[in-house]
Amino acid sequence: MAVCARLCGVGPARGCRRRQQRRGPSETAAADSEADTDPEEERIEAGPARCSLLELPPELLVEIFASLPGTDLPSLAQVCSRFRRILHTDTIWRRRCREEYGVCENLRKLEITGVSCRDVYAKLLHRYRHILGLWQPDIGPYGGLLNVVVDGLFIIGWMYLPPHDPHVGDPMRFKPLFRIHLMERKSATVECMYGHKGPHNGHIQIVKRDEFSTKCNQTDHHRMSGGRQEEFRTWLREEWGRTLEDIFHEHMQELILMKFIYTSQYDNCLTYRRIYLPPSHPDDLIKPGLFKGTYGSHGLEIVMLSFHGSRARGTKITGDPNIPAGQQTVEIDLQRRIQLPDVENLRNFNELSRIVLEVREQVRQEQEAGEGPVPPREPSAKAPDGLPAKDGKESGHGGAEAAEQSASSGQGQPFVLPVGVSSRNEDYPRTCRLCFYGTGLIAGHGFTSPERTPGVFVLFDEDRFGFLWLELKSFSLYSRVQATFQNAAAPSPQAFDEMLRNIQSLTS
Repeated sequence: MAVCARLCGVGPARGCRRRQQRRGPSETAAADSEADTDPEEERIEAGPARCSLLELPPELLVEIFASLPGTDLPSLAQVCSRFRRILHTDTIWRRRCREEYGVCENLRKLEITGVSCRDVYAKLLHRYRHILGLWQPDIGPYGGLLNVVVDGLFIIGWMYLPPHDPHVGDPMRFKPLFRIHLMERKSATVECMYGHKGPHNGHIQIVKRDEFSTKCNQTDHHRMSGGRQEEFRTWLREEWGRTLEDIFHEHMQELILMKFIYTSQYDNCLTYRRIYLPPSHPDDLIKPGLFKGTYGSHGLEIVMLSFHGSRARGTKITGDPNIPAGQQTVEIDLQRRIQLPDVENLRNFNELSRIVLEVREQVRQEQEAGEGPVPPREPSAKAPDGLPAKDGKESGHGGAEAAEQSASSGQGQPFVLPVGVSSRNEDYPRTCRLCFYGTGLIAGHGFTSPERTPGVFVLFDEDRFGFLWLELKSFSLYSRVQATFQNAAAPSPQAFDEMLRNIQSLTS
């Protein structure tokens, strides 16, 4: 028992006492005689003595505690008063702030305000850790993309906005909606950043793990002296980069005014739902992620491209009154390659239409025959050049063998829009790598009478693709969002699929 007590460092172990209780009189006497042996002999038999954690010097304990997750430290403080005193060392919490949340600021300047690194960790970073990451605001059909990050000694919610129409290749724009920080007081302060009068009092309520809401307590800061007209003109310059007089299309003016009236109702209270970035797989056609896309009079919208076996899907993160956020705007059948005709024939819309409609008819016949959907492709179905292997169905123009060979060799094939097809951005690539059959979702205003119509998915490169809407005679160009998002990975593929279903059900 003496040996056990010395190894534990805190007295006889519970297990040792239980074993002692279960012993008979003779066994107990034998154990007592062992305890009376010579200490030197006992040390030789037991081997080197182990040092208790309590016997370590304070500076070593600080180093050990600083390497533990911050969530484990409160339990450690309950062990004894010595641990509790050591855990008030700011060095420990400074390291946890840096390693867990990336706070690289000189936290020593907090000493001026009397706020410790322990306060920053416990009352700011740890308390609001569940709102870090990507979110979609509930703004009716328009949606949005919010990225909540740790920025210095602040937690800031940045709303990401597409570039001004039709410059799909420009970088994203962003503006702060709220921020949380610790100043002189020992509790976190939430401030609304909406409007043009500076930060003002706000509130955040974490409804559940994947949902939270914000509320502004001083909405007068959102108003302008010039009234709604000044607010509209300011919003128009920020949202579209132009004035109403610059927009000559009457239908586009109506859509813009409608969006301003609708979204301005949400300037005092918003609910956000978590979204994840799509998981990637080595066999994906390109890296999945977020893209900016052109949508006619609705301007630029944000779409999430994800891969699901033999199909790819484009889900709207931002939307419009016709196809709201959360809906699946395009679906691509990766087993149905379309071989485009040569450039001269490609200019003929009827020729391209014939090729695409042949594929659609083939799909319809297979469905009627009961073949059902094409099973997911097996992994490693890639050609040596990184393009999908030709194991799927392929349709195209018989005289385009040269174009096919150039595409397979990685050089790409010439691409031009057919005559009569409109595009918001004429600066599209003139060379493409691959084309696939797909369907696009169209609907009337208010998401009435939705239907999927045939089209062509055009892959230009790793960061750009397009979709030609056959029925609309329209072309959408998409460009990758070049931004790094933290805390946005899905816990599992199943969690990502569930997230897609949830955001789609909100607007169905």
